[in-house]
Amino acid sequence: MFWRGVFGYLPANIVQGVVGFLTIIVFTRLLSPEDFGRYALAYAVMTLAHVATFSWLEAAMARFWAAQGDAEQMAGHFASLYRAAFVMTAAFLPLVAVGVWLWPMPEAFRLPVAIALAGVPVRSLLKLAQERFRAAGEVAQAAAIDIWSAAAGLAIGVAFALASLGAEAPLAGLLLAPLLALPFVLPGELREARRGRLDPRRLKDYAVYGYPIAIALGLTVILTSTDRFLLALFLNEAAVGAYHAAYSIANRTLDVLFVWLGAAGAPALVMALERGGRDNLQAAAREQASTLILIGLPAAVGVALVARPLAEFMIGEELRVAAAAVTPWIAVGAFLSGMTAYYFGQAFTLGRRTGWLLLAMSIPALSNVLLNLLLIPRFGLMGAAWATAASFGVGLTAAMVIGRRILPLPIPWSALARCSVAAAVMAGVVLLLPPLGGFAELMLDAGVGAAVYGAAAFALNAAGVRDLTRRLRSFLRARRQAA
Repeated sequence: MFWRGVFGYLPANIVQGVVGFLTIIVFTRLLSPEDFGRYALAYAVMTLAHVATFSWLEAAMARFWAAQGDAEQMAGHFASLYRAAFVMTAAFLPLVAVGVWLWPMPEAFRLPVAIALAGVPVRSLLKLAQERFRAAGEVAQAAAIDIWSAAAGLAIGVAFALASLGAEAPLAGLLLAPLLALPFVLPGELREARRGRLDPRRLKDYAVYGYPIAIALGLTVILTSTDRFLLALFLNEAAVGAYHAAYSIANRTLDVLFVWLGAAGAPALVMALERGGRDNLQAAAREQASTLILIGLPAAVGVALVARPLAEFMIGEELRVAAAAVTPWIAVGAFLSGMTAYYFGQAFTLGRRTGWLLLAMSIPALSNVLLNLLLIPRFGLMGAAWATAASFGVGLTAAMVIGRRILPLPIPWSALARCSVAAAVMAGVVLLLPPLGGFAELMLDAGVGAAVYGAAAFALNAAGVRDLTRRLRSFLRARRQAA
């Protein structure tokens, strides 16, 4: 199930990666540094509101779909989640309207926040359906949602930016793209929900499981967005824009990879545990961890190596110098964050001990706030980047230590050592290349780096890459024969 998902989600993640980069290229040029900073702040508010209200429903859909024993239980599962989502939406939107109207904030920030928050329940309804598709192994449907949301969201945002909207433009795309997709996705989900009844006891169990995850996700948002608010407080919105541009490049690159593998990996781990027991889980987990390291580690090192030419190519001139300086540190933090969220953090959800997840996430979130308060006033953007990397390191350690008390997941030390050697060889070669500048240097460094890492990893058989290559060939052969 894992590798079917890995290959099946690949097109969607390529699209998401391209769209993520285009978002930075386009909006750092179409928007002023101040508007780009306001967009970053409104996006952080939207994300925090989403995880605080609706994400527990999405977590319950993902975790409990495979545990339903018959059609009646499955109908109750759908009915409980979707009816709860509609009730919460009916309460959420009026509260948001009143809050945005009454809350004392700069007028230039009010409309972006309103548009961002209006999209929260829309995105959640689409996310509920997508989590069901993923849990059921319906890769094509889940991937199609990602492709549409990314591509349509960017196109709509660019259209509004060209129409002279400021920070509101990309947020309007994030609202309208999922809204346009719902008529094609939601009717089938609601047909299943109408066959069942809302079960308060079931919903309570889901809340007990899901709310700690929601709070932990909220802490993750705090961990990833505190720096922006403190930069706005101590510096200005233009500094927020530069930091967000750098963060988006480095984090988006790694996040696309981890989301891609995690979209396939999380359902596979649930299925392995529920239907194969702990022995099957250990084997599946070791394979997934090795794959995450094989792909994620060189990506982080690569982003750090090409930070300057990447910024010259992707980021508007007013923001690129500051962004290039902080990108390597953000790449380090993104790798540590990915390993925490998409591997070691799975111990809490698989073991259904999500309350411990709160402790695991509160430690790095608190560390992040304290380090930013300490470092930003003195070191500015670099202080925020250092605080981010250090906090994610603390978070990874906390998840590993606490998670082992609940459901120990294997650590593939051999894969980590061999991938590190291959990445070091890659870095040594790339650092010897001539500094051409801009797109030419980016392509040279990326192409040579990928080739060197691939050759070194294959020679070392890092993370069993030779076996993976044979498996990929068998998959492609089977696809050709089926066609």
